[in-house]
Amino acid sequence: MGQSSSNTSVDPKNKNWASSIEEFFKDFKMESQMLSSEIINLIKSNMEKGDVSGTANVISDAMNEIENATINIAVTGESGSGKSSFINALRGVGHEETDAAACGVVETTMERKSYTHPKIPNVKLWDLPGIGTTKFQPQEYLKKMNFNEYDFFIIICATRFKENDSKLATVIKKMKKNFYLVRSRVDSDLYNQRRAKPKTFRKEKTLQMIREDCLDNLRAIDVNHAPVFLISSFELSEYDFPKLESTLLEELPAYKRHIFMQCLPCVTDAAIERRKDCLRQKIWLEALKCGALATIPVMGYLSDSDVQQLEETLTFYRSYFGVDDASLEHIAKDLHLSVEELKTNLKSPYLLSVEKDDDLLGDQLLKKFEKFCYIAGGFLATGLYFRKTFYLQNHFLDAVVDDAKFLLQRAVIKGQD
Repeated sequence: MGQSSSNTSVDPKNKNWASSIEEFFKDFKMESQMLSSEIINLIKSNMEKGDVSGTANVISDAMNEIENATINIAVTGESGSGKSSFINALRGVGHEETDAAACGVVETTMERKSYTHPKIPNVKLWDLPGIGTTKFQPQEYLKKMNFNEYDFFIIICATRFKENDSKLATVIKKMKKNFYLVRSRVDSDLYNQRRAKPKTFRKEKTLQMIREDCLDNLRAIDVNHAPVFLISSFELSEYDFPKLESTLLEELPAYKRHIFMQCLPCVTDAAIERRKDCLRQKIWLEALKCGALATIPVMGYLSDSDVQQLEETLTFYRSYFGVDDASLEHIAKDLHLSVEELKTNLKSPYLLSVEKDDDLLGDQLLKKFEKFCYIAGGFLATGLYFRKTFYLQNHFLDAVVDDAKFLLQRAVIKGQD
């Protein structure tokens, strides 16, 4: 029978489970960690005491907080600085799509405007009019733009770091909010410099000059440690955009990283791996919760809905990594292939049917024994249920990640043609 939550003695098996929690989470980089150290310690403490319901409740509460987290990002800068292009890039929306932020037009609105991520409604990017396009003083500007609603500010400039950018950075700093200076359109700067000085042009030297100019302007307003990121909204895998992603994730509260990571484009292998790490933690927690509940008789017994849940899991993973059917149609069009041709090199679209055929959804030799354990409960059931849940979801995850990396490689090759 399962152990009572009132039993405070430390069973060696409980201690081993608790130790495994710490071991599992310590290998993830800060930017990928989705649980705070306090939550990890609380789960560990409940496991050590054999508190089954307490363990499940802590995990449930943590997962609910993670899934329901909201992110509000303020993007501001002078008119024509590339705010709209940046917002569209983060949302994965083409400039010609109906819900894209308008690019290449003169900014006339004095109001902020929100853009929801098409796949993650919990993430909103707010396009704020540049302070230079309003008549507000910096403090009044931030009040009018609902300063306290945002998790952080991104100040975008396309040429030199101007006086209005300096004023805004100063006020944000005083109000103890995070801001990041993004120097956009560096691809255009490099192109123009190469044309103007073909004999002496050096890419890295030019980028360093742009960076130093931004830093000098920040130092002039006594901002000495603000990061500067050089980006192109049309070449996200180049320059500092990957570094910007990592920095934003590291500085967000742990419970918000999972949601924010979903809106970041998978433009590098590192970005794909980071998403994978985040989902590995989610899988581990869900499996641990299922394992804990399996120590309570009957609650761990597999029902007929398991296959449906597996289908839903696979569908979510494919959407999470941009290899769902709708995404494949766009990718196939870009690569000048039919969807069927593209799918011949992928595993995830056919994964569940293959698993059914090969009977990898369950080991036939263990089925009767596992069923007995699920009904009887106990720590043996915990181990079996945890292993099965963890294995199946990670198996799906690995296949989808392989597909995402393959498609990224194809896109890179096409870009080099």
